[in-house]
Amino acid sequence: MAKQDILAEPGSASPAAAGSASSTATVAESALPLDDRIDELRGQFPILSRKTYLNSNSLGALSLRSVQERRRFEDLWHEMGAAAWYEIWVAKLEEVRAQFGRTIEADADTIALMSSVSAAVSVVWGAIAASVRGTGRNKVVLTELDFPTVGHHFLSQRANGLEVEIVPSPDGIHVPLESIRAAVDERTALLATSHVFFTSGNTQDAAELTRIAHDAGAFILLDAYQSNGQLAIDAGALGLDFLVGGALKWLCGGPGMAYLHLNPGVSIDPVTLSWFGVQNQFLFDIRDATPRADARRFELGTPAAGVAYTAAGGLSIVLEYGIPTIQKRNRLLANDLRERLSDLGYRLHQASDPAARSALVLVDYDGDAAAAVRHLAARDVVVDHRGPLVRFSPHFYNTLEDNERAVAALAET
Repeated sequence: MAKQDILAEPGSASPAAAGSASSTATVAESALPLDDRIDELRGQFPILSRKTYLNSNSLGALSLRSVQERRRFEDLWHEMGAAAWYEIWVAKLEEVRAQFGRTIEADADTIALMSSVSAAVSVVWGAIAASVRGTGRNKVVLTELDFPTVGHHFLSQRANGLEVEIVPSPDGIHVPLESIRAAVDERTALLATSHVFFTSGNTQDAAELTRIAHDAGAFILLDAYQSNGQLAIDAGALGLDFLVGGALKWLCGGPGMAYLHLNPGVSIDPVTLSWFGVQNQFLFDIRDATPRADARRFELGTPAAGVAYTAAGGLSIVLEYGIPTIQKRNRLLANDLRERLSDLGYRLHQASDPAARSALVLVDYDGDAAAAVRHLAARDVVVDHRGPLVRFSPHFYNTLEDNERAVAALAET
């Protein structure tokens, strides 16, 4: 199989040009971004001393900083009881809102904390459905490569008259923009789709998707769960109406803490208003249901403070090293991994355009992909699979040596 092209990142280690004798060797001999801090970085994640961990697309590694943060939460609970809420925990929630905002170049007041993307999608759709009632806009457009949680929510609304159009993919890797453009029409209320597809690693053009939605008078919701933390995102510059993501994967903050980013120019209100969503929550006035003016009006009840502490630890590490730098390192690691796999004849499930590839590296495995993942796990290499695809996901704490060990273990299958 022909070697895959390696895409150079401006300002990062420069891989070999296409057509050279050994692109992998050139990457290996060059310093990757963060190499000067890699021992310090890897020391924050205990699993890396025991495993070759290439599964951040499913769950980011747990850091010592997250463990320390969680212990701090427990110590405060022991020491202060409920008083910790008013003096400290509410401030920690605001810190996490700000951290999530910094990962997408957005202010804290544009961020609502959520327990999951499902919760975020539900409250967003309730607000949109109410705002477009009677306008003839009763259609939502998705793609068949989006994560099922988004599709499940909207499919469950068909009994209420919602039309759901799922745009097909011609290759299981990407969805042509022209196909999405053809589906989004004057009856469309919302285009909801992924920034990075979870079973191909293909990155969609978020700016063009936004133009498509807005040109038709529709809202756009971008699912950034598989991109936030591995790709630099400027939500404001993109003009997105809604962006959702969470701490679970590339942000290394664990489960149970997601977020909704709301464009400040979007003036619709949720139809489900919670105690944390009202303007004067600590007046405890059951008769006052005035929504907050910022994104927090979409929050669905009291956020989980303990989970916020865990998330804060992982988020602080990602922000310390910087997502633009992480993106450069991850791209070089992913391209090195692709090269090694291609050299052994593995078929890669990926975009034909190298610029559209993320740090998700997928192998179209000939045999039993689940058995291959178990084989790698027995050799302390942690990856996962979706159907026949074995998924690798190098992150900023990984190394070229991790790639080498993982590919050698796969070659034994």
